[in-house]
Amino acid sequence: MPVFHIPEDEIIFPHPSQAEPDGLLGIGGDLKISRLLLAYQNGIFPWYSEGEPIMWWCLTPRLILRPQQVVISKSMRSLFRRSFFRVSFDTHFKEVMIACQNIPRVGQEGTWIHANLISAFCELHDKGLAHSVEVWHKEELVGGLYGLAIGKMFCGESMFAKIGNASKFGLICLSQLLVQKGFELIDCQQETPHLKSMGAELMNAEDFFNFLEENKANDFQPAKWNSVI
Repeated sequence: MPVFHIPEDEIIFPHPSQAEPDGLLGIGGDLKISRLLLAYQNGIFPWYSEGEPIMWWCLTPRLILRPQQVVISKSMRSLFRRSFFRVSFDTHFKEVMIACQNIPRVGQEGTWIHANLISAFCELHDKGLAHSVEVWHKEELVGGLYGLAIGKMFCGESMFAKIGNASKFGLICLSQLLVQKGFELIDCQQETPHLKSMGAELMNAEDFFNFLEENKANDFQPAKWNSVI
């Protein structure tokens, strides 16, 4: 199956079911807000290194996490009881992105979080569509994650932790907030043991695409999630 060329002068994508077996769907286009929103509505996301053409991906089966089913281990419950961490939302969005950009990752050279992507997501954040979770220990930002709210789906982009369990703590708090807001699914994009240990599971392509179609009936709800846990 050919890899599609995405034109810059038209906001379109092929159906995500036409992605290559490794998930690559198309190359080209730009990071306009309208293009990013169309992409994420359809389970497509940009993933490429600086200096490369923009590459668009749709991985199936898809790792998803249902917010109401997140697994909270005994050790994590202990951290909640001790108030070891404090969590805020949407207070340091760009700082969270930069921390995700700079955190070393095993088996990975470089980063897909580059200046153009940070600029685009900061614009989405300014519009109340992209959100961050900040995890604090005392007065230091020690963990967090960010992503994009699309209808009743939260598209998780990246997370970081400077001390143990910080990103897990943030994901649990995010899940609790998403349950309150009526979200049904967190799109984890890629399979990792870290996320599977917290209850994430693989959703087959047919079910994932059906959910995406149903989710298109849900309006965007731009807002800042300015709360503290």
